[in-house]
Amino acid sequence: MAVKKLSFIFLFLITVYCLLFTQKPSIPSPSPPLSPSFIPPLSLETIFKEDHSWTSQLPDNRTITLITTGDIIPARTVNYKMTIYNDFTHPFLKTADFLRSADITLINLESPLIKNCPVVNEGMVFCGSQRFIDGLLLADIDVVNLANNHTLNYGIDGIKQTINLLKNNNILISGYPLNNLTMKQCSNVTIGFLGWNFLEEFDEKKVLETIKDAKKQVDLLIVSAHWGAEYQPYPAEWQRKLAYIMIDAGADLIAGNHPHWTQPLEIYKDKIIIYAHGNFIFDQEWSLETKTGYIAKIVFLQRRIVDVQLFPVFISDYSQPEFLKKERKEEVLEKLKINSQNLAF
Repeated sequence: MAVKKLSFIFLFLITVYCLLFTQKPSIPSPSPPLSPSFIPPLSLETIFKEDHSWTSQLPDNRTITLITTGDIIPARTVNYKMTIYNDFTHPFLKTADFLRSADITLINLESPLIKNCPVVNEGMVFCGSQRFIDGLLLADIDVVNLANNHTLNYGIDGIKQTINLLKNNNILISGYPLNNLTMKQCSNVTIGFLGWNFLEEFDEKKVLETIKDAKKQVDLLIVSAHWGAEYQPYPAEWQRKLAYIMIDAGADLIAGNHPHWTQPLEIYKDKIIIYAHGNFIFDQEWSLETKTGYIAKIVFLQRRIVDVQLFPVFISDYSQPEFLKKERKEEVLEKLKINSQNLAF
């Protein structure tokens, strides 16, 4: 009887030991990536759909909105208009509320902001008054790309004045100096900005190396690309190839400018290529194409693009864009949709 009792106790102790010391600890599985079922797959159809209201259901603490615009030249007649009105916020008055609504707004500033900028109505050497900073602040501009073909119109001194003015007003700079990575934190996500003027000779290998190195430091990488032929509805084949390899290297979004006409969008590996926004603040009043542009609103859910929406604008008074509505808005979007579809084939 005693032997049976001892055997029972021994078996009990062995069982307890096995339960306590031989089973693998339970490790909680990682939380799945946030991907609500109501999010439609990113496509040209979803981009050009009229209804984007589903984005309001996204969690605020994990959502980032980025706005990008077309070319901004606060020079020549734009500068003249602001000067005679004594209002350097004038170009932004009809769009500032919208620009302020994003977490981050990125623009392409295509002329230096200098002291004693000449007030003219003609010419191709561009500068803007330093008072244009009033407009940038009104619109709550976060990042200014300086990689373009008019940045150095007033030499190194002109660009230094511009950089100092922007920095003193807490506005970040991308694209100058070349290969300089600018970073901004938003919703626990690190966003990087790079910019190139591809109208000048460039080293493709160096561009790709810079993008790869930058992507190691950030979660999202935005590339401003100044490129392409002026007054053309489509990008050239070399631009498309360059865009693809930049995305392969780590770019998440390419924001293109320079042609002064709107050009289509392209989706590549769930990333977005905007070849040209058209003009935003410009004085080219001589055609509908040069007076028409679009603002893009890109929505990120943490580290991926889930929505893109385009907002057509039309420039009047040689200086001031406003949002198109109704039939004219639909015409611009339909043309962009068709051109984007044509590009995809």
